[in-house]
Amino acid sequence: MTVIRQQDFIDSIEDALQFISYYHPLDYVKAVEQAYEREQSQAAKDAMAQILINSRMSAEGKRPLCQDTGIVTCFVKIGMGVSWDKTDMTVQEMVDEGTRRAYLNPDNPLRASIVADPAGSRQNTKDNTPAVVHIDMVPGDKIEVMIAAKGGGSENKSKMVMLNPSDDIAEWVVKTLPSMGAGWCPPGMLGIGIGGTAEKAAVLAKESLMDPVDIQELIERGPQTTEEKLRLDIFNKVNALGIGAQGLGGLTTVVDVKIKSLPTHAASKPVAMIPNCAATRHAHFYLDGSGPAELKAPKLEDWPKVTWEVGANTRRVNLDTVTKEEIQDWKVGETVLLSGKMLTGRDAAHKRIQTMLQNGEGLPDGVDLTNRFIYYVGPVDAVGDEVVGPAGPTTATRMDKFTDMMLEQTGLIGMIGKAERGPATVKSIAKHKAVYLMAVGGAAYLVSKAIKKSRVVAFEDLGMEAIYEFEVEDMPVTVAVDSTGANAHETGPAIWKAKIEELEGALAK
Repeated sequence: MTVIRQQDFIDSIEDALQFISYYHPLDYVKAVEQAYEREQSQAAKDAMAQILINSRMSAEGKRPLCQDTGIVTCFVKIGMGVSWDKTDMTVQEMVDEGTRRAYLNPDNPLRASIVADPAGSRQNTKDNTPAVVHIDMVPGDKIEVMIAAKGGGSENKSKMVMLNPSDDIAEWVVKTLPSMGAGWCPPGMLGIGIGGTAEKAAVLAKESLMDPVDIQELIERGPQTTEEKLRLDIFNKVNALGIGAQGLGGLTTVVDVKIKSLPTHAASKPVAMIPNCAATRHAHFYLDGSGPAELKAPKLEDWPKVTWEVGANTRRVNLDTVTKEEIQDWKVGETVLLSGKMLTGRDAAHKRIQTMLQNGEGLPDGVDLTNRFIYYVGPVDAVGDEVVGPAGPTTATRMDKFTDMMLEQTGLIGMIGKAERGPATVKSIAKHKAVYLMAVGGAAYLVSKAIKKSRVVAFEDLGMEAIYEFEVEDMPVTVAVDSTGANAHETGPAIWKAKIEELEGALAK
């Protein structure tokens, strides 16, 4: 019988979560590199370049790929021949202890994003626990662990449906994916669970995302099973939608499609779809009683030497002097380099501002949004001589419900976030002659290098959701919605869907 030391298990969880915070799986890096080389859309190509550059920088600096360091999901498969040296902690408690240590590591602190009492006070647990743990007893005398850190932007786009037995799964995916927007930060992967029961389909979808990227190998050898045929069908049809990197339009929306299935009731066809984002993070290891797991660090030379330079027509903007009149000239799709001071704010800060304004209190002390820009971000804590930790954008649609209020009552003229805005918000932006700028999701460490000063100005009790003032230098963004309401997340995919149809038509002749 194999004896597993409790400490080895905890240490392995801690080490794995630190490891995946700054190392992309190399199979994902190579897949994005291949997509980058194939890409014909300049906006998508630029976004993938920033993702790849950020990936290498994170590997070099051992700092998080994304400011959203995720909710921990851990699959633990315990061999029936395994025993433990101590029995005073459950497997859940051991995973939580490893998670706690990983997220509170002073050399690379990870952002604590987990809130307790989710239907009520939503208080941050401060250490990113508890993790979500799935335990299976399996044959053998080892423990297999698959662990991931899943960002909220992609997790929030998960979809689940109970199809009729005769319904087409690929058809449902193709119909559903556009409704997910770009908040899941493509290019990524789709995990699809089929069968079992409703809850089991979701677990299957999540577990499928632990597998390596291998769709190109499958294309080369050809599909041999029903699931492999379905993977390819979905892969081709999704990429034909033209959504592209960051939803800006392009050839590659997904780099792989994963499927796991189980037998199900004759009357049922449960299907769950969970996307993985550009900050795909997972590790796979075994414990056999010989000590903690050793994860092999990839070599820096394995990363592509991709560079990204701003174009000659790039607009440079001083945030300290910009006026509402000036932003009327900005056009959708244009690259802008921002310098100067901006404020930050996420869900909790917006909600608190709303309450204060409704109560006649006005904005908090130190917060003046007149002719200012607000950045939707919750940064990682700084270490060493850093001004701020990784600080990429959060999903902008979560702030849609507050946007009309902010533009109407605070003097705000611009917003910076990730992915698209809803139709009503686009109309509000046009009505108030404001602009919405998009930073690349999944390039948080790269973005943080443009931030030269940082300080909390309000709501310090909200932790990473406090309002900060950032002073930035040449922070790259794209005009996603201009002051006329022109919307890059509508025009880009529409243009590239048509182009892909033309390309496919030409190849078919």
